Amino acid sequence: MPRSLSDNPTIVGPLCALGAVFFFSVNDLSIKFLSGGYPLHEVVLIRSLIGLAVLLLVLLPLAGGAAALRTRRIGLHLLRGVCVVFANMAFFAGLASLPLADGVAIFFVSPLIITVFSVLFLGERVGPRRWIALALGFAGVLVVLRPGSSVFQPAALLPVLSAFFYATLHMLTRYIGRTENALSMSFYIQLTFIAVSASFGLAVGDGRFAGSANPSVEFLLREWTMPAGRDWLILGTVGVASAMGGFLISQAYRVAQAAVVAPFEYLAMPLAVIWGVVVFGDWPDLIAVAGIALIMVSGLAMVWLDARSRRRVPDTPRYRR
Repeated sequence: MPRSLSDNPTIVGPLCALGAVFFFSVNDLSIKFLSGGYPLHEVVLIRSLIGLAVLLLVLLPLAGGAAALRTRRIGLHLLRGVCVVFANMAFFAGLASLPLADGVAIFFVSPLIITVFSVLFLGERVGPRRWIALALGFAGVLVVLRPGSSVFQPAALLPVLSAFFYATLHMLTRYIGRTENALSMSFYIQLTFIAVSASFGLAVGDGRFAGSANPSVEFLLREWTMPAGRDWLILGTVGVASAMGGFLISQAYRVAQAAVVAPFEYLAMPLAVIWGVVVFGDWPDLIAVAGIALIMVSGLAMVWLDARSRRRVPDTPRYRR
């Protein structure tokens, strides 16, 4: 019997992953809710300032103080941060036009892209079963996208672009994660968010490029607006959810094997369906449900196959939106 809960990574890892998935789902829901009235760069800047405050005031003391932020790999931290920024920007711009469940489902093509990148850039071997799972997942994405049909939206390609940036982030994380801790990775990502969103706001925040009929484009280019009283509460929620979600998912992959943690990330899809129905009244049709199911089956199959073939390889933390 373990002496305490923290001694059992098979419990702590999933618990951290469940917490992270919940926080990320609240983050996605809140940003979609704000997408009709504020520019994305403003939402991300405020979110990141609040998230940075949470890291410094709450999590940093628990991690041992400023020493936890020391690094000799600042360049790689910033490169990871840029990948996360563009992954976020593309994903949230897509959510402005798409049902929440569709956007989240399409984004979950990222584990499949990570596998392809592992073959191309890391020289890893992928057996026929994993290629079949890959094909199944891409088929699910095509079902959700429905290219060529009257319901296809170009904005649906934005979560796909986000998934590519996220896959690149994961490759960098696997390289850097053996020497860097979860707090330092989260800290430098928040700094990158602040720098990029502030720069973007200075460039287009006056709204001179606004006026597009496309919700995604308008979300990117809308004029900076002082938030209303209630919206400050939502923005605060987004900041806390982002910081806690990023920290918890990094912790989950640090203390437990990926095979134990990764399946819990797929709970984000049913959560997105629930939020979409309850908050926005977006009921996915049967075709979308079929595509979401294919993506989930493919992703879980990849997790299972990965666990069988790489049990002796140390796991590294990941970071989501």
